[in-house]
Amino acid sequence: MISDGEPIYNSGKTSSVISRHSKIFTAASIIVLLSVITVVIINAIGRGNFVAYETKEVTQGSLTVTVTATGALEPINKVDVGSELSGIVETVDVDYNDRVKKNQVLARLDTSKLDAQAMQSKAALESARVKVVEAQATVDEARSELERMQHVKELSNNMVPSKQELVAKEAALRRAMAVEDSLKAQVSQARATLESIETDLIKSVIRSPINGIVLTRSVEPGQTVAATFQTPVLFTLAEDLTKMELHVDVNEADVGMVQEGQEANFTVDAYSDRSFPARITQVRYGAKTVEGVVTYETLLSVDNKELVLRPGMTATAEITVKKIENALLVPNACLRFSPPIKEKEEIKDERGILGKILPRPPRFGSRNQRNEGDGKGGKRVWTLLEGRPSPIAITTGATDGVMTELTGGDLKPGMVLITSIANEGR
Repeated sequence: MISDGEPIYNSGKTSSVISRHSKIFTAASIIVLLSVITVVIINAIGRGNFVAYETKEVTQGSLTVTVTATGALEPINKVDVGSELSGIVETVDVDYNDRVKKNQVLARLDTSKLDAQAMQSKAALESARVKVVEAQATVDEARSELERMQHVKELSNNMVPSKQELVAKEAALRRAMAVEDSLKAQVSQARATLESIETDLIKSVIRSPINGIVLTRSVEPGQTVAATFQTPVLFTLAEDLTKMELHVDVNEADVGMVQEGQEANFTVDAYSDRSFPARITQVRYGAKTVEGVVTYETLLSVDNKELVLRPGMTATAEITVKKIENALLVPNACLRFSPPIKEKEEIKDERGILGKILPRPPRFGSRNQRNEGDGKGGKRVWTLLEGRPSPIAITTGATDGVMTELTGGDLKPGMVLITSIANEGR
């Protein structure tokens, strides 16, 4: 039994025991905490490495390569009918959409002035003809007088008449003949003037030069036509609307693939649910440049027996420039895919947990450079191998914008290729 006054000698031992247990507990706590942190990091990294991909299969089938171009429909033969004469329009005998025949009257001009000029020219012509007759009589008279004097000279053994008298008679005959020729020229001039006026009278009646249909009419009765500097267009006629042409502008990047005889289909806004067939008839060499864009006009023949297509309609044509049968095809999305940089690093270098935790130097190079292939026209696509992207070198051919022909590489129909990343774990 210990008394109140006696000291306690074992208290130091008890404190040392408690301190030693505290240190052990602290060390154990630290170890547990580090273990938890390690497990969390490992789980985070594991979840970060999980990537889901979208894929498509390699197929075999037909590939059709097309070139798209826009333009407008035009008649094969369109004629602008005008007037060479100035004057007042007296009558207009046709209207829009009227079918006309060759030489049919379209309009007439007022001919009051021309009629008066024609009468004046006829009178001038008759007057000139009368003067010619008078001059011919004078010539006959002078010739007869000269022949008489020559006969007298023969009978008188060259005694009479004198030489001067004979020369005077010969001169009178030549003068009379010159007057006759001058008056004959006046007759020709008067006749030409009359014919010119009669031609104008014929031209005052405007006729159709072709069998066709009236597209536009730009004149009304009573309107004044002025043909001083240029011929005014009064009517526009289309020869045959059952056969038309589609004029489209082909981009310079595509014109090398476009050739005469190729088939095409086009649509117009009026019939958006319908496609019309066409065929290329001409690819013109002359270039057109609009706002820096170079195009080449291309003509396509169009059958319009139903007369549903009209001149001026805007059309979008798809020209078939190439058809490939039984081709090995890969979606274009597969050609555009390239794994992220970290995926390629993990494929190339499997590092431990500490390597994944610790930073590494940055990688240089763009995404496009990573998917260029061998730099000699080849490309790469990616397939899944043990859950990771694996590259396959290929050579491509023609494309329709959605699928691309494979001309080389170790691909077969049914093989799965990556198109994009669907989901990446975090």
